[in-house]
Amino acid sequence: MRAVIQRVSKASVTIDGSIYGQIGTGLLVLLGIEDADTIEDIEWLSSKIVNLRIFDDAAGVMNESVKDQNGGILLVSQFTLHASTKKGNRPSYIKASKPDIAIPLYEKMIQQLITDLGREIKTGSFGADMKVELLNDGPVTIVIDTKNKE
Repeated sequence: MRAVIQRVSKASVTIDGSIYGQIGTGLLVLLGIEDADTIEDIEWLSSKIVNLRIFDDAAGVMNESVKDQNGGILLVSQFTLHASTKKGNRPSYIKASKPDIAIPLYEKMIQQLITDLGREIKTGSFGADMKVELLNDGPVTIVIDTKNKE
């Protein structure tokens, strides 16, 4: 799994002209899933996302997590995170999982984030044409790949 995590002041997903999910202060998480991903990857990544200390504490030091801040999480599936650009100029998405594998893993990630955060999260809609709007705070953007845990 690959995740692009952005600390935001606000973020939203719009589908067919209507807001589908939105948060205020929190994390926008773009998630790419590949066939080799497992439940262990979901558990590890969810814990990492919820506990990343990338929010300022009272002293202005990045020392608090989204959980500490009572912030929101907006999770959006994005198969293009597994694009291979090694050959030519047209990316290959061969490593990105097809919906029959990706959807159940995406749904498990949603449930794991809810469990780890202790409250509901917001999402996009898997496979939909989504318009994602965000105000990156910092900017703070972190990329995590579960295949590079060590």
